[in-house]
Amino acid sequence: MNAIDNTQFAVTDITLGTLLDALAGQAQLPLIFHHDGEPIRGGYHVTEVKAGAFSALDCGANPEAWSEIFIQLWDIDEDERTHMKSGKFAAIVRKVSEHVALDGTAKLTFEVSDGVRPMQLYCAGTPALSDGALHVDLTPRPASCKPRDRWLAGQVETVPAACCAPFAEGSSGKCCG
Repeated sequence: MNAIDNTQFAVTDITLGTLLDALAGQAQLPLIFHHDGEPIRGGYHVTEVKAGAFSALDCGANPEAWSEIFIQLWDIDEDERTHMKSGKFAAIVRKVSEHVALDGTAKLTFEVSDGVRPMQLYCAGTPALSDGALHVDLTPRPASCKPRDRWLAGQVETVPAACCAPFAEGSSGKCCG
């Protein structure tokens, strides 16, 4: 089994602050998210904005800590509505920030469902202006092994002995058990 290199996904990850900066001055433009190769439907709702502070141990027993903002999108058609304007989306986030501390540098995750299929997790790419609208590509957020990802990215010189050591030459390619 070959190791999967998920480090390329970090390139598409933006923060809440980056998203809001891109929307600034574009209040009247439709904001269209794209997931699974399709644009979100015109009646989509922002149903929830959550902020979380997480502490964990990764599979190499390394402490991890991060902040994350979750924005839940309900992908529906409703009353022949058109895509939400960028300004309305930004206003929703500002309203939430009056009640919940939102860290603009936090990792940003989108939760998307049509109300029938299970919720899917996505990371967001940088908004792009095209055809009179702002478009944001959402890509699936994959699971990963943080020690292996750091090793693959060259951020550590050796693979932690407690995890991912089997990725050495001639190994089974199995991580953490």
